Amino acid sequence: MEWRERDGVRWLSSSLPGAEVAFSGRAGGRSAAPYDTLNLGVLTGDEESDVRDNRARLTAALGLEPDRVAIARQVHEATVLEHDAPQNPAPWATAGVEPPVADGHRTRAEGLALLVFVADCLPIAVSDGAQLAMLHGGWRPLAAGIVARGVAGMDGGTAAIGPGIGPCCFEVGPEVLEAFADLGPGIAEGRMLDLPEVAARLLKREGIEVAERSGLCTRCNPGPFFSHRGQGPDTGRQGGIAWRTA
Repeated sequence: MEWRERDGVRWLSSSLPGAEVAFSGRAGGRSAAPYDTLNLGVLTGDEESDVRDNRARLTAALGLEPDRVAIARQVHEATVLEHDAPQNPAPWATAGVEPPVADGHRTRAEGLALLVFVADCLPIAVSDGAQLAMLHGGWRPLAAGIVARGVAGMDGGTAAIGPGIGPCCFEVGPEVLEAFADLGPGIAEGRMLDLPEVAARLLKREGIEVAERSGLCTRCNPGPFFSHRGQGPDTGRQGGIAWRTA
């Protein structure tokens, strides 16, 4: 992955078979502290007009059409939406439109972008060249089976795991450790869970190769990223966004 920038907006870029992926940071927007500056989440306490402008800035920087970005209201479960066409009206670009409830997206449609909101959870993009998925990889969705649902029917596939909380900072309770006990040793040291490793092993179980991991902990890097654990509930949301190119 490499950092890219356009008009002050910065993102980590990755390529998958037939798809491009961007993991946004917090630079290049207009939101005031503590949502400074490229907050993408309207359910954060930020001014919605600022969030709408931030969303427009991100899609413009990526060269995407705002009404072709699919989103959902995430509830830390394992529902994955299948998109054959853009959402109409598009909740990403249109105020007052309630998005559907889900924590993942899939599509075969070229030029349709899939986005998940994160602020410590992992954004996970997967493509096999014909199908594309973008998944919200918090521990609850991962434990509930979002990876298996998100990649069902793919012919192999390759994944990119974006920035999220690292094993350095993700202390969890025994119920969380128990949820992933069947993945074997090496996913935790004491109560410190390695969430990217959990995601990678779940992907491997489904025949998906992880091509890239950002290796960046959102809590350890408050300059470029929002972090719920690091900043508390009054923080913004960055995005993981992917779109098919062929």
